[in-house]
Amino acid sequence: MSDGTAIIEHYRGATVTIRKVCAGSWENNVYVVACNATGSGVIVDAAAEPAVVIDTARGVDVEAILTTHGHFDHVGAAQTVAAALDVPWRLHEADIDTFKLDPDEALAPGVISVGNASMRAIHTPGHTPGSTCFLVDGVVLSGDTLFPGGPGATRGPGADFATIMASLDTLFTLPPDTLVFPGHGLDTTIGAEAPHAAEWLARGW
Repeated sequence: MSDGTAIIEHYRGATVTIRKVCAGSWENNVYVVACNATGSGVIVDAAAEPAVVIDTARGVDVEAILTTHGHFDHVGAAQTVAAALDVPWRLHEADIDTFKLDPDEALAPGVISVGNASMRAIHTPGHTPGSTCFLVDGVVLSGDTLFPGGPGATRGPGADFATIMASLDTLFTLPPDTLVFPGHGLDTTIGAEAPHAAEWLARGW
């Protein structure tokens, strides 16, 4: 139930509006992506604090919960929110297997309709085997694949540094002004990060 707190738009593009809230002790970014024309939307990373996630999505006709990867801090509220909103929770099958999770549907790379808008799921393994980024309206929701200053950590199950760097090569083909909204912390752009890829490769993390 809403406490009357105003919803603040983090980004408004030509086709979608994106809301952002920080949730949980790991300070995860939770995003609500809504079609400007229809009000239909998706939640990306229902990480923690289900009531906060649900309240952030109020007024949006949520169609699904999309998950960037299967780490516990990104899926903590997924089942609860999915049940409360009666929508499917979706995760890449590689992370379903790696982390023994039970989402409602597997998430495959490709186009996802969000009302009249189109979001593209891009498989970007390395942080986890099933890590997935979501591209929509000049923004890439990067999960823990790309942060300001480098790639996500590659110390967990199924993680691999060479693989995440190859995934970044894919992301770095996007236009330089593409905004990057990561799974934790502040935003950046493809143009700000891409020139440093060689440095990250040389340092090994």
